[in-house]
Amino acid sequence: MVDSQYYLPNDIGISALDCREAFRLLSPKEQMYAHYLSRASWYGGLIVLIQTSPESANIYVLLQKMFRAQAPQQLEAAATAAGLSAEEYQAFLVYAAGLYANMGNYKSFGDTKFIPNLPKVKYVPCVLYQNLIALVTWRRCGAAAFAQKFLDSKNLSAYNTRLFKTEIDGKRCYEVRLASAEKGEYTDEVCCGKHEFEDAVFSVKRGDYAFLMEKVCQNLEKAKDCAANDNQKRMLEEYIRSFTCGSVEAHKEGSRYWIKDKGPIVESYIGFIESYRDPFGSRGEFEGFVAVVNKAMSARFAQLVSSAEDLLPELPWPPAFEKDRFLKPDFTSLDVLTFAGSGIPAGINIPNYDDIRQTEGFKNVSLGNVLAVAYATQKDKLTFLEENDKDLYIKWKGPSFEVQVGLHELLGHGSGKLFVQDDKGKFNFDQTAVRNPETGELISSWYKGSETWDSKFSTIASSYEECRAECVGLYLCLNKQVLSIFGNEGEDAEEVVYVNWLNMVRAGLLGLEFYTPESKSWRQAHMQARFVILRVLLEAGEGLVGLKECTGADGRPDAVITLDRSKIYTVGKSAIQRFLCKLQVHKSTADVEGGRALYEGYSAVTADGTHNFLRLRETVLLRKEARKMFVQANTYIKDDAVELVEYEGSAAGLIQSFVERFPDDAENVESIITSNGH
Repeated sequence: MVDSQYYLPNDIGISALDCREAFRLLSPKEQMYAHYLSRASWYGGLIVLIQTSPESANIYVLLQKMFRAQAPQQLEAAATAAGLSAEEYQAFLVYAAGLYANMGNYKSFGDTKFIPNLPKVKYVPCVLYQNLIALVTWRRCGAAAFAQKFLDSKNLSAYNTRLFKTEIDGKRCYEVRLASAEKGEYTDEVCCGKHEFEDAVFSVKRGDYAFLMEKVCQNLEKAKDCAANDNQKRMLEEYIRSFTCGSVEAHKEGSRYWIKDKGPIVESYIGFIESYRDPFGSRGEFEGFVAVVNKAMSARFAQLVSSAEDLLPELPWPPAFEKDRFLKPDFTSLDVLTFAGSGIPAGINIPNYDDIRQTEGFKNVSLGNVLAVAYATQKDKLTFLEENDKDLYIKWKGPSFEVQVGLHELLGHGSGKLFVQDDKGKFNFDQTAVRNPETGELISSWYKGSETWDSKFSTIASSYEECRAECVGLYLCLNKQVLSIFGNEGEDAEEVVYVNWLNMVRAGLLGLEFYTPESKSWRQAHMQARFVILRVLLEAGEGLVGLKECTGADGRPDAVITLDRSKIYTVGKSAIQRFLCKLQVHKSTADVEGGRALYEGYSAVTADGTHNFLRLRETVLLRKEARKMFVQANTYIKDDAVELVEYEGSAAGLIQSFVERFPDDAENVESIITSNGH
């Protein structure tokens, strides 16, 4: 066995997401609604295999066929007889589970390729050697950048597209494929057909992932019959229209009804959502989730929402840089039933459409049953902290992360204004009066027409925004009112603050795992953001944060990070205050050049200066702990009632959940996804 960032370790944490009680408390109609939304999500989630890499779908299909023929326990006997040891067979199961959990052979968190932790000669007994030939995924941003200019000229969103480049008779040709159940060029919704653009030909076509989009729509139609209210029905109608004809505008309309659907018992969202993994930062990865409200925890978040208008003025930018009015969103704690896609986050703030978020609102969700198992840490696996900090960290990590997630999602992603001049020349701010607090000069740049945050800031947009939201969390967690909302008073409140800041600087160090020195690039938006914050707090000096390299008890390189709690409210708060204001000013004013210079400066990983971050990266890789994987339940209809089937929290359980996920048309589905989605 080899210890490498390109393998998943045999002892990787695998936990089952517990949703039995939450599902049991639903009415039969609500259970049926959740079931059909889950089916739609799982079918759509298969798209991620195609989005991830050329080989992911083929590996998935091979594994599905293998485990349908023999369950993991049965296959073990055959593998052992063929020469695999118990440890090697477990490595194979972990690889298979990892592919299912990430919906591809790249880690969803970090975008690093992983391969079986087996000698090549041992692939043969598992029928893998000839079939798991790993192709190198070649990603380039150049074509994507040029295509974005074309899409902007047609007011066409990139969220639900794929781009293919060819050359015909020496002329550049680009094919933009829209995800839709319908094929063909004619539609009132989007500008299909051929277009000449800057010495190139663009062809816009519908019908990408047509079979899977049709399955999504069929299940959404059935879910509509079980909807609890008109907002849910209209929401699903618009989603169906979007996925049928390829219209992002229809999905935006569905999202508007989704925002209006306040406090549903069964919450869901589906579509091409997050752009973290797109090299250009504009195309969305498919995801769909279905979850049930946790009323007790949601009450705390509702109290935070009620306090938001008092808390927003505390943020360190002038009032003109804040939204004209705060649109109070839903903020609920949910127990996940289904989360189809490449990974499961701890919290979500959606929709991602800036024009809707700025003027119509958004929703926040915290995924309670994910938080309950995702961040539990054993003391002997807790790296880079002093011994006296480890016990505090383990005790207060959960409560502190709950506060951070709440602030990050609601007041981080939910704050700040974008200065815009629309297509008719109208400004949403007074350009004769609003001044840049950093320079004292009048605002000289803003978003124009169809320009968005993602299209302007492109490759750094996701990480920059996550950094801004994390900074808001750190800054506002110092507020006693916030701490009280989450039930933290007195000394307990101070421990929550300390561990929240300690967790952030430690996460910044751990983030080095997701940096690639060869290309000088980051592979994970959140971890880049946390490294940037670490750099900011180290730069603040005065002994606030200490980071030193050392030799561990095992004789290998190690490091220790410390935080002076007595300086959090002074040195730390001032540093975050200054940095957060700069982040917001660059974002509000569409100052790409200034924002990129600031952010990329702090993102640089070098061997120069006080800390050798390139050497520290090697230490982090040496001592890293693999990210946990989750096993999710399935639902089935039997005798007109919905049954919930759960699986054990193990590699075998995760595999079995996927084998049983598509019982009726598995082979048809697999044939489609291995033909690139058509």
